[in-house]
Amino acid sequence: MKVKQMKGSYALFESLLAEKVDTIFGYPGGSIIPVYDALYDYTDRINHILVRHEQAAAHAAEGYARVSGKVGVALVTSGPGATNTITGIADAMMDNTPIVVIAGQVATTALGSDAFQETDLVGVTQPVTKWSYQIRRPEDIPWAVSRAFYIAQSGRPGPVVLDLTKNAQTGICDFSYQKTEFIRSYIPDPEIDKEVIEQAAHIINAAKKPFALIGQGVILANAEKEVKQMLEKANIPAATTLMGLSAISSKHPLNKGMLGMHGNLGPNMKTNECDVLIAIGMRFSDRVTGKLATYAKQAKVIHFDIDQSEIGKNVKVTLGVLGNIKESVPMVTDLLTEQRHDDWIKSFEPLERKEHDKVLLKEVEEAKGPIHMGEVIAKISEATGHKAVLVTDVGQNQIIAARYFKYTKTRSLVTSGGLGTMGFCLPAAMGAKLGAPSRTIFAVCGDGGFQMTVEELGTILQSQIGIKIILLNNNKLGMVRQWQKLFWQRRYSFTDMINPNFNTIADAYGIRNRMVNKREEIDDAIADMMKDDKAFLLVVNTEPDVMVYPMTPAGDDVTNVLLEESSK
Repeated sequence: MKVKQMKGSYALFESLLAEKVDTIFGYPGGSIIPVYDALYDYTDRINHILVRHEQAAAHAAEGYARVSGKVGVALVTSGPGATNTITGIADAMMDNTPIVVIAGQVATTALGSDAFQETDLVGVTQPVTKWSYQIRRPEDIPWAVSRAFYIAQSGRPGPVVLDLTKNAQTGICDFSYQKTEFIRSYIPDPEIDKEVIEQAAHIINAAKKPFALIGQGVILANAEKEVKQMLEKANIPAATTLMGLSAISSKHPLNKGMLGMHGNLGPNMKTNECDVLIAIGMRFSDRVTGKLATYAKQAKVIHFDIDQSEIGKNVKVTLGVLGNIKESVPMVTDLLTEQRHDDWIKSFEPLERKEHDKVLLKEVEEAKGPIHMGEVIAKISEATGHKAVLVTDVGQNQIIAARYFKYTKTRSLVTSGGLGTMGFCLPAAMGAKLGAPSRTIFAVCGDGGFQMTVEELGTILQSQIGIKIILLNNNKLGMVRQWQKLFWQRRYSFTDMINPNFNTIADAYGIRNRMVNKREEIDDAIADMMKDDKAFLLVVNTEPDVMVYPMTPAGDDVTNVLLEESSK
């Protein structure tokens, strides 16, 4: 093994190169200057994107990871630089996104002295990471980086934090790198029980009304093909969670839509009618299940997951299939008999027609009056033949975008699911573009979330990141307002917004832009946006009091789906 001496700061970059890192999102500061000084000599091999806020570095790393399937990397300084990333770290933890955040720290001699910009980053981040570790010696850097990348991307993925003291950065070490392939007591891929596989196949083969729920775990495991083969062999209708969207093509005949609070009517109703519920790589969050006491009580529940703690955590299961679903699902498929469930599948159709007539006709197909968000999303999806990546913020824009966008390729939705982080969209879209430069990236924002990270227009300007920003502007904090309207007696407490001229702001950053006020302007504006690969801001002034339907009230029975305001 070749060994040579170098500073810890250089050992860091040699380690990152060994992990095939090509992009870093970061912001320099006092405690990380030695690393940035070393980076000066690596700019031909590592692309550093200078963000305007450290939270954006973490979200950009998330966006990069979600579309590329690789580990995203953020680099920040100590104290406020590090604490600014915590929202992104927590977001990555909730959504199982593999990122490594490397933060500077004061020298070991100053630890515990309340030195300038000292924060106990390990203590702060341990609850929201898979692993958080402080590096105090330069010779420990290669070991820690190798371990960090292994932990972040193996098993159930998630964020890792490395707290890098200043003396570790400046000290000299003998550098050698060895990739981590095993950690004692950490079992990322549990052994699959063949007897359980046989039991799962037996239950599915005997089902008359099977229904599959597809989560993001399918995408994380790169198991889209394997799940599709299972569904097709046994003729099982399926629906996805919000995070699982794009795991199966929107056009696939067995894909019945999205589950959950704002999911499609058919999947929610059929959840409480099926006789076998097959959950694959999803965690039965409250936004999917609604009232647990009445959720799928008639069904045998089979749960495929890589994390033992998720099986039976929220929903009692008949059978838990523990293991990597890329391996466990085809093992079950091999034992399945070819089935026809035509009558069961056709039973979704009346519900689809009902939702179409109550919601889609009004919102998109026969839209009248002010512009509806849904018709804008449908048109941008069509503009790329449904092959683009959709990145959303959080709120009404998120749910409407997820519902009306169509997916033909996997890893085509990047959104904040578990934490629900406003401000996520713009930086995550930047990261997505760096992670998938050949794909069109649509960043769909609301006016509230956009203003939380609007400073990243500076990053887009400096790094020439060609994302297409669609700002759905209704001068409201729309989702909170919807809840106030439906459940809080229309007491609209601080959800109206007086917004700036967003186009003038885009002009200041040298970003081409258009504003749309009328329906007949939409097509031309989208064509203008799509005529080159440069950044563009499309501001669409939409219906001010838009409501997102369908909707299942929080904590209510999953079948109590509202299709319009007057529904009971």
